[in-house]
Amino acid sequence: MSMSDAQTNYTPTVISAQPAASALRTQAEQFAARGRRPDLPEITSWLQQLPLTAADLRPYIGFKAGTYARHRVFRSEQFELLLLCWRPGQRTPIHDHNGSYGVIRVCSGILWETMFTMDERRGLVYQTAREWTGGCITGADIPDIHQIGNPDVSGQDLITLHLYAPPLGSLNVYKLGSTESTSTINLNSWNPTI
Repeated sequence: MSMSDAQTNYTPTVISAQPAASALRTQAEQFAARGRRPDLPEITSWLQQLPLTAADLRPYIGFKAGTYARHRVFRSEQFELLLLCWRPGQRTPIHDHNGSYGVIRVCSGILWETMFTMDERRGLVYQTAREWTGGCITGADIPDIHQIGNPDVSGQDLITLHLYAPPLGSLNVYKLGSTESTSTINLNSWNPTI
């Protein structure tokens, strides 16, 4: 499986203002009302059982030509819920979540996920790849290193719902063969209008 090398830069942006309230946001607020940070099994279960309709997602759907688009649905001290929209060939850099659990639910399209591992002698190496389709859930424990995206060959848009606990502050970025992170992307400066 190979993805286009055209998508190498990652710039977290928002392309449209989101409504102040939606059914999806209300469900996230109810989950957050518990007042504590959920663990990986809890966020996996909640995202898997979350009832979703096209109307729930519609306020947050928007695509961008150069890179995938991130739309914040909800953020608290405990977790963050994002809807990501991907055109064919768009992908993340190889990254970890810098201490946050992450769970992804594929709403529509095909998600390719490539997992990596640190080898003492060779540095970062390929471990495995998986394909996820609509309704599938995948989770990232700590300290998973992966790359996700919409394959060029899919011929369709991809929409994914992401839940991070705690909210992502930054991502550590890696390159094959490296023995440590090559850079960090600060997500704290990303402040969409909601």
